[in-house]
Amino acid sequence: GQQELARVHTVDLRQELKDGNRSILSIRLQELVADRLEKKEQIMLFLNRRGYAGFVSCRECGYVAKCPHCDVTLTLHQDNRLRCHYCGYQIPRPSLCPVCASPYLAPFGTGTQKVEAMVREAFPGARTLRMDLDTTAKKGGHEEILAAFAGHEADILIGTQMIVKGHDFPAVTLVGILAADVSLYAPDYRCGERTFQLLTQAAGRAGRDEKEGQVVIQTYSPEHYCIEAAAAQDYEGFYRREMEYRRLLSYPPACVLMTLMVSSLREELAEKGMEAALRAVKAFGSREIQKGELKLIGPVNAAVYKLNDLYRKILYMKCGNYDILIRIRNYVEAELDGGAFSRQVSVLFDII
Repeated sequence: GQQELARVHTVDLRQELKDGNRSILSIRLQELVADRLEKKEQIMLFLNRRGYAGFVSCRECGYVAKCPHCDVTLTLHQDNRLRCHYCGYQIPRPSLCPVCASPYLAPFGTGTQKVEAMVREAFPGARTLRMDLDTTAKKGGHEEILAAFAGHEADILIGTQMIVKGHDFPAVTLVGILAADVSLYAPDYRCGERTFQLLTQAAGRAGRDEKEGQVVIQTYSPEHYCIEAAAAQDYEGFYRREMEYRRLLSYPPACVLMTLMVSSLREELAEKGMEAALRAVKAFGSREIQKGELKLIGPVNAAVYKLNDLYRKILYMKCGNYDILIRIRNYVEAELDGGAFSRQVSVLFDII
């Protein structure tokens, strides 16, 4: 319709802590939630992390519960089980530390399940629904939850990314983005872009009908240009700042980026495979490297080094000429094909 964009409030979580508020819900958000509940309007609370808590660790020896198949921590869920969000591995939450037998095993961080528990405690009369990969695992789970919320069977919908993309609920007049920094500091050059996308998409869920919408962005970095641009819905301003950064560091779309990933079930073979791939890249692209046209970064371990028992190493290549990267890819594939360990080593290219 002709509705104005939602009014955005940016809350500095550092100040909230100084003011003595240790809840994941800022004072401003609590006030607005109470107001919407009184008016019989609906609320969406967005957190980009599922589960009950981030991870479990021992207070005495520092042990952290990790997946044996992936290089990631296990996430604690409300059924008191620890789960890997990559391969699905799960175990019951241990009562004692498996390393030092200490009873001081405690969870860190906050997930959607914990937010739901906090909201129910703060607003006992509110009807809540949670939408994440856990609640939508069964067939038709998405449709059931969305239909229930659209039918006003709940006042508050708590969820991950899947609740902010494209849904149109006329009665939603308040959206709370609980931790904007979760995606802002991910180890990826696109983290600013993705954060801006998520925040503007989330903000777009509020006030889609006749009633005014309001949005609360909770962050530890209110001065970050991504947060400021998202709060102002300033697409062009964000684009200008982000492109300065991309040009300065030669990231797409200012250049072409190709990643070469070598993986193997055996760590030493992953190392040897990457060494062979690197030699081939340097041999074929020596002239471009010397002229500064081709830049190599790495090799480095993948962000999740071990995934489903595969060890993964990555080499990044930046170049302004797409054709050069294609020729390098073809040469490396030909060089590694048929090698002594080729059947036990996988090589994957990705061009952005």
